[in-house]
Amino acid sequence: MIDKLEYVVALAREKHFGRAADLCGVTQPTLSAGLKQLEDTLGILIVQRSSRFLGFTPEGERVLAWARRMVGDAQAMRQEIKALKHGLSGHLRIAAIPSALPIVAGLITGFAQRHPAVRFSVMSRTSDDILRKLENFEIDAGVTYIDNESLTHVRKLPLYYERYRYVTARISAPPRDDTIAWRSVGERPLCLLTRDMQNRRIIDKVSQAAGVTLSPRLETDSMIVLLSHVKTGFWSSILPAALVDLSVLPADIVALPIVGPELANLIGLVVPDRNPMTTLVQALFAETTQRPGAAEPA
Repeated sequence: MIDKLEYVVALAREKHFGRAADLCGVTQPTLSAGLKQLEDTLGILIVQRSSRFLGFTPEGERVLAWARRMVGDAQAMRQEIKALKHGLSGHLRIAAIPSALPIVAGLITGFAQRHPAVRFSVMSRTSDDILRKLENFEIDAGVTYIDNESLTHVRKLPLYYERYRYVTARISAPPRDDTIAWRSVGERPLCLLTRDMQNRRIIDKVSQAAGVTLSPRLETDSMIVLLSHVKTGFWSSILPAALVDLSVLPADIVALPIVGPELANLIGLVVPDRNPMTTLVQALFAETTQRPGAAEPA
């Protein structure tokens, strides 16, 4: 039955019969027949059908919830048996919000050195995408906000507090060059992330609480685009301190803490809340737990 449940999970991910079949390595007729067999076995209708996928029935949604759990358990079992035979190996897929990408290298480099048979994929995704991909088994772990999201069915491990800097040309910075108030942010041409990004929503919420409405002239979904524009000296932006610290800024560009209030949001590692974890995820979670530097507010 596991192969039929894998069809259900793949269909939830792809929302298309043909693509779900490709993902499972079978033909579309084979997938459709497998779904029909599962429906006959359970005595319910799982999928709303026409010439294309229309969604799951209410009963199908419950089957999907169980399918995700059972498929995940089967994958975990296979991975653990393989690890017992050959040592830790496989493919660890991690997605991180753009502002947290600079710290991912620190998470996985030591792990990679200790486990040379493990391969990695690191993707940049929005916070919503990370949760959806965890649910659909498209990734094994995520790095995202854990104090500004409605996180369910995941285990959370705090990593650090994300703080922000106003990055601008030195000539336009306050005379003391140490901090800047929210009311002064945006006096020069401002570039920020798009509003579908959690980072931008946090910035907007705090700036509005300080009585400031930000009106960026440029919006993008890329931190690299923001940083490259700031380096021209014409644009200003609000960037995570972790990204600023890793960047080589020109001498005429300064990065100032924003006060009144200061932003500080908790970033953490999230993995599916399942017991047992897959061998790879369990190893990553354990190693991350032992990392020095607890997430404590400054």
